[in-house]
Amino acid sequence: MSSAPERDVGALDAYSRMVTAVAGDLTPHVAALEVGGPRGRGSGSAVVFTREGLLLTNAHVLSRAVHGRAVFSDGTDVDIDVVGADPLSDLAVVRARVVGINTAVAGWGLGLAVPINDTTRRIIDALVTDGRVRRAFLGLVSTPAPLPAPLAERTGRQRGLRIIDVVPGGPADRSGLKPGDLVLEARRRPVADAQSLQRLLFAEAIDRPLPMTVYRRGAMVDVISVPTELTGG
Repeated sequence: MSSAPERDVGALDAYSRMVTAVAGDLTPHVAALEVGGPRGRGSGSAVVFTREGLLLTNAHVLSRAVHGRAVFSDGTDVDIDVVGADPLSDLAVVRARVVGINTAVAGWGLGLAVPINDTTRRIIDALVTDGRVRRAFLGLVSTPAPLPAPLAERTGRQRGLRIIDVVPGGPADRSGLKPGDLVLEARRRPVADAQSLQRLLFAEAIDRPLPMTVYRRGAMVDVISVPTELTGG
């Protein structure tokens, strides 16, 4: 029978082998980026996520650059063009002009501190297709908040989104939303945090009615906002 120290050493060896294997698989598909733009030079990492040579990186790395270079671990050095960047999510896509690496793909977000979910995928798809991400603008500031106990029991939900402020003259203001309102639903979907609302505010929501239900002074109130296009971002 093996002793506890021997089992610990064996477990550590197995973990080390696993980490080494993952690093070996990932490293060939991660590139060091060097870019230059009107705000100076920038550098960072990017990871290949399509067989066509598209790389995912952080928008702040590009600093409005449109060209740069990508250097891979095998020494391959290629020119890149910026396909699109989204400062709000800090995501960007660049394209290698000559792909000199194995066509295998590392995968979405590997090698970057990027949580990959449906929203992230939509952002990346928009960057690849259109070079930018169009968003709808409501004009409100909010924070997650617990529902009052009777309302939580009635709805079966625990949290909503408390409106802290509204932009004067903005879509939320024009629809009658007010500071203090507790948003429960938007487009008949539960709203428990800012992300659940932001998921509904992409291009297809621009200039389209957005039904919302809020809790105000002990009563449920239905409002309809019409988000405009977010500009200047």
